[in-house]
Amino acid sequence: MEVYGYFRSSAAYRLRIALNLKGLTAEQHFIHLRRKEQRSPGYLAVNPMGLVPALVEDGRALTQSLAIIDYLDETHPTPALLPRDPFGRAWVRSVALAIACDIHPVNNLRVLNHLRDDLGLDEPARNVWYAHWVAEGFGGLEAMLAASPQPGAFCFGDEPTLADVCLVPQVFNAERMNCPLDAYPTIRRIAAAARALPAFQAAEPGRQPDAE
Repeated sequence: MEVYGYFRSSAAYRLRIALNLKGLTAEQHFIHLRRKEQRSPGYLAVNPMGLVPALVEDGRALTQSLAIIDYLDETHPTPALLPRDPFGRAWVRSVALAIACDIHPVNNLRVLNHLRDDLGLDEPARNVWYAHWVAEGFGGLEAMLAASPQPGAFCFGDEPTLADVCLVPQVFNAERMNCPLDAYPTIRRIAAAARALPAFQAAEPGRQPDAE
């Protein structure tokens, strides 16, 4: 198993957490996004979208963090990252997708670079953009998590799920960009519980071999 990632990519961060929770190891390939290594011909042959992460196993490549994690959950089912009952599985996926599809995409590196390079926004303006979309997403996410159908230490009960795997990297990003989080006590509580686990700690961006 080979994994292509970048220490600060929140999508790659999700995959690292999932691998750690399942006790899996993979050969690591580091793709430096700020040096545009994701646009190199060699990497585009792995992932034509030019994004991280990517997973290669038995000569076959998978892209998109949630699809890769779903594959790992099916091929290495213990511990499960989705609940057993259909409603619980769908609810956990809804939280994960709210983060991965609604909050993260408008604030990722290529969007911020476009705002700077093509639209001419300076750093303060880009930070306002970033904070706006964090607040827009976290407001709804806070309400979802506060009304979890299975309350517990984590997003859904007392074991981490795909929802927690997605939540922690997004909280990390918000903190790194100095976004205020006081209005989201449930998000902060759950993130703190997850970050206390070794699997989440080992996945932290600053602990990766390619961290700068």
